[in-house]
Amino acid sequence: MPINLSYDYSYSHSLGLIRFSVSALFIVFPIFILVSWYLNKIYAREAQVRESKIRKWLIYLTLFIAALVVVGDLVAVINNLLGGETTLRFILKALSVLLVAGLVFGYYLDDVRREAPSKLGKYFVWLTGILVLLGIVSAFFVIGSPNTARLTQFDQQKIYDLQNIQSQIVNYWQRKETLPNSLYDLNDPISGFNVPIDSQTNQPYEYTVKDAANLSFELCATFNKEGVDQYGQYTEVRPMSAPAKGRGDNWQHGVGRVCFERTIDKQFYPPLNKIK
Repeated sequence: MPINLSYDYSYSHSLGLIRFSVSALFIVFPIFILVSWYLNKIYAREAQVRESKIRKWLIYLTLFIAALVVVGDLVAVINNLLGGETTLRFILKALSVLLVAGLVFGYYLDDVRREAPSKLGKYFVWLTGILVLLGIVSAFFVIGSPNTARLTQFDQQKIYDLQNIQSQIVNYWQRKETLPNSLYDLNDPISGFNVPIDSQTNQPYEYTVKDAANLSFELCATFNKEGVDQYGQYTEVRPMSAPAKGRGDNWQHGVGRVCFERTIDKQFYPPLNKIK
């Protein structure tokens, strides 16, 4: 029986976007400042370069993109407010995007109207630099340190592995009408399935048959972090595989060794030879 896996990546995807944005700021913003400083030196020395059509075309393109960002940000704010999302994290993110895009738009709109470089340029650099720094610091409060991210990824992989093993145990029961004696019984060279091991410790996961008659078993792993976010919601990658009691199984966990006890419902998952 093939296992149909679909993933809830919403939270992990959001963290990935934040990490990408922070990485981009680390590289792109200093380059932008250096290039702008160098070009302003050229403009101050050669006024005719400042009046070139290519430069003005690029500035107008920048203004157009900044305007699109501002409009898109406002649309996203209204759309999310109508959808009921009023979290502080979303509001701060929207305000930061709006403020940075607005500053860029205002600076270049003022610059394109002037015949000489504006003396306000250095204030623009300082202000945007402070905003970028605040954004990076705030992002680290959300995504944590690189070590925290690594530990979280280990925990995500453990949850994924346990859910996959659970699905294989259900599959094993449906085919053989008994629980496997050990996880090694799940290895299937024909389908290519090999029981995963803990990628952090390179040790096998714990599996115990609690009550063979009632089809109860237990899966255990050791976790680095608590499996809930600050809103009390589960944050890990969750493949929605065939669970032992339906799709509402709880995979939240604390720090340290945690065991998940499951009981296969025969009505939900009857043996395959009895399915008509």
